[in-house]
Amino acid sequence: MGSILWRMNSSSFIELIDVTCTLLLLNPDFTTAWNVRKELILSGTLNPIKDLHLGKLALTKFPKSPETWIHRRWVLQQLIQETSLPSFMTKGNLGIIPAERTQQLIREEMEVCGEAAGRYPSNYNAWSHRIWVLQHLAKLDTKILLDELSSTKHWASMHVSDHSGFHYRQFLLKSLISRTVTDGSVLEQSPLRSESTVVLPKDEEAVASAEESRINLPHLLEEEVEFSTDLIDAYPGHETLWCHRRHIFYLQHHLNGRFPHSMIQLPPADSPGGTLSDLHSIPAGPHTSQAMEVDGLSDFSKQGYSQEIKRLKRTPAPDSLGLEMEHRFIDQVLSTCRNVEQARFANAYRKWLVTLSQ
Repeated sequence: MGSILWRMNSSSFIELIDVTCTLLLLNPDFTTAWNVRKELILSGTLNPIKDLHLGKLALTKFPKSPETWIHRRWVLQQLIQETSLPSFMTKGNLGIIPAERTQQLIREEMEVCGEAAGRYPSNYNAWSHRIWVLQHLAKLDTKILLDELSSTKHWASMHVSDHSGFHYRQFLLKSLISRTVTDGSVLEQSPLRSESTVVLPKDEEAVASAEESRINLPHLLEEEVEFSTDLIDAYPGHETLWCHRRHIFYLQHHLNGRFPHSMIQLPPADSPGGTLSDLHSIPAGPHTSQAMEVDGLSDFSKQGYSQEIKRLKRTPAPDSLGLEMEHRFIDQVLSTCRNVEQARFANAYRKWLVTLSQ
């Protein structure tokens, strides 16, 4: 292919670019056409930014197209390599500092992924690409992970049956935990210094570093369980929501079971002045766990559960995400729901909790 391109004149290049563009808009999974455009990019004939625009356009009609996502990742890899595409680095297309260029690419990719995920339910390819962007462009930067956790919350609440979207939130939480917990202890980790990080003056950089290094893992997990509670209550009978709750509880159980509570508490990064205390380790089973003393809690009704949640926000309480809390939540669901599927999922979750605690 390279030798063929070498023998072509400029007008033939333009025709080839136009033909492949037309073919890919009609069928974005035409692998040969993408490969031709790769050769054109490597030869310096085609601006790689144009292929990102072409892919974005193709994804509006074919949001799940695997070949389009694959080619998009290839183009991004070329753009983030310092020595790649030198002819375009000096033509105003990419002539900005690496940190700003990378941040711009990240923002654009998140936008493309969000639009594609909204057009096709459970768009695994779009969410997988979003994870790839976090890993290879954002380098799992802590601030970006936290921003993504916040920005995708509304989307998840509007797509309660989309497992891929909730799996993405699980990936974010696991990444935050893995970046904070190392070798059996919770570390105040330094933010990753990559080309995706804005260069700050020395004193400002120190302040930003201190802010980003303080992550309250129990607080993040409690917020996610609370989010799960609201969705399960508002949208009964959606298995995705119960699977997500199970995964989040497992993360919390793993965190509490592996580390002493004195090592878990970290100052919150996103809510100054937070009052959430550290969490105690989860007991061996639901019968040995101690119930929390909450004023006004006389039954497992919805009102009582809501009061308990509000009190947890105001007052430090041990084991707020423990087995006892989950069993109370299940009792509340079973006592009020009229949805057969909801009851089935709740009972299945109870059985899983019992198995986990054995």
